[in-house]
Amino acid sequence: MKTLFVNACVRPESRTKILADYLLDKLGGEIEEVNLEKENIQPLNYETMLARDEMIKNPGGSDYMLKYAKQFAAADTIVIAAPYWDLSFPAMVKNYLESVTVQGVTFYYNEEGIPQGLCKAQKVYYVMTSGGPTSMPEQSFNFGFDYVKGLCQMLYGIKDVKCFKAEMLDVIGMDVEAILDKAKETIDNEPA
Repeated sequence: MKTLFVNACVRPESRTKILADYLLDKLGGEIEEVNLEKENIQPLNYETMLARDEMIKNPGGSDYMLKYAKQFAAADTIVIAAPYWDLSFPAMVKNYLESVTVQGVTFYYNEEGIPQGLCKAQKVYYVMTSGGPTSMPEQSFNFGFDYVKGLCQMLYGIKDVKCFKAEMLDVIGMDVEAILDKAKETIDNEPA
């Protein structure tokens, strides 16, 4: 089994990375990492969209702009580790997902205009930590996970999308280790 690990953890002491590593150890198998901070993926613009469209139309030549989409489509399992920033995730995650969402590689539209997934993965795990809450009694604002889940289920054809999170880590008086241990316990309870 090959797991694609999409790493958006920028801090050396990242608590998100601690949880992601714990999950990856549990999953076992081959791990292929994409470290988004090192990749420096730029957002699409008109010029890069034209270049990408040309690569899709004329396969066989250079297709460097499709490498992330092809890698994502071929993975057996996907783990995305992204800290909770500004109610979502770091901008580099959006840039990455933009490079993955390629018609003809990770999805296509059928004759009725309904997206059909082309990804091999059956499961995506989204791992995150946050300094405060990601929801209040009547409202959730975990827009990063909701966005990833929407893409996976609506476009990529991956129905099983799960979020592992540890919240409230920067709130005065909270026991950070106990919160992280509880998140690890949730990971332990996930069927393999």
